[in-house]
Amino acid sequence: MNTKPLIELPLLAAIWGASFLFMKVGVPEFGAFFYMALRTSIALIFLFFILAIKKQVHTLTQDKWHLFVVGTLNTAIPFVLFGWATLTLTASTTSVLNSTVPMFGALVAVVWLKDSLLKSQVLGLLIGFIGVYVLMMDKLHYKQATFLLPTLAVLGATLCYGIGANYSKRYLSHLKPLTLATGSQLSATITLLPIGLCFLPAHVPSQEAILSVLVIGLLCTGFAYLLFFRLINSLGPTKAVSVTYLIPVFGILWGNLFLQEEITFTMLSGCTLIAVGVALTTGMLKRFTAKKIKPEITV
Repeated sequence: MNTKPLIELPLLAAIWGASFLFMKVGVPEFGAFFYMALRTSIALIFLFFILAIKKQVHTLTQDKWHLFVVGTLNTAIPFVLFGWATLTLTASTTSVLNSTVPMFGALVAVVWLKDSLLKSQVLGLLIGFIGVYVLMMDKLHYKQATFLLPTLAVLGATLCYGIGANYSKRYLSHLKPLTLATGSQLSATITLLPIGLCFLPAHVPSQEAILSVLVIGLLCTGFAYLLFFRLINSLGPTKAVSVTYLIPVFGILWGNLFLQEEITFTMLSGCTLIAVGVALTTGMLKRFTAKKIKPEITV
């Protein structure tokens, strides 16, 4: 087996886990709309440059309306919801809640694409949502009702990711990943930039906030997309999406190291339940524990 994916998979998880840290630093000064408009604009410039080098800019005109829908569902809306949520939630908590994406993806596939669920997958959905409750239990029990809406916002964002993934599977599976990524960032920028300009910050953001938006745009969005597509090509989509399981680990680690966010037993318990739920829902746990009878073929 090629050893590169063994390095690239945790590297991607570390990069995406750090995105919650950068949002926590930059969003309070820029505002959620303007920060995310800058994030998608920077990522767009980076990805468009790569697309131009490969002489594939013309591919952006294919299925432009479907690309616009995906850009809205899979980038614009969830980015803003995540940004707004980080004003209240810790980077660690947000990264853990982000791991529910595969669960929502499976649920949307059942409702929309009429996929069937095994009993183990239904159990996984139940365990995953119990994990969300456990994760937020301490905050809600302390009568901090302000935590409820940001939590629902993050779950709304992960639901959008689930819808966007299934929409892409149904209507845009014929497009190359780089075209899909660039098109989604272009659509998101078209949507967010006019709104973001209406919510300009009252004061010039600090150097830390400016650096955070540059890094999250270039590294956590532009470069991360390219890395993810490399993993899809080398491992296949099923194994590549396993990066979701590692993101909370790095999100919690970065939050503790750089923002001094507390790591509690309740947080770890909720994180574990969500991870088990996601593993059951996506079938990853079954594939991991089952004996290998014949080589797995990834399409």
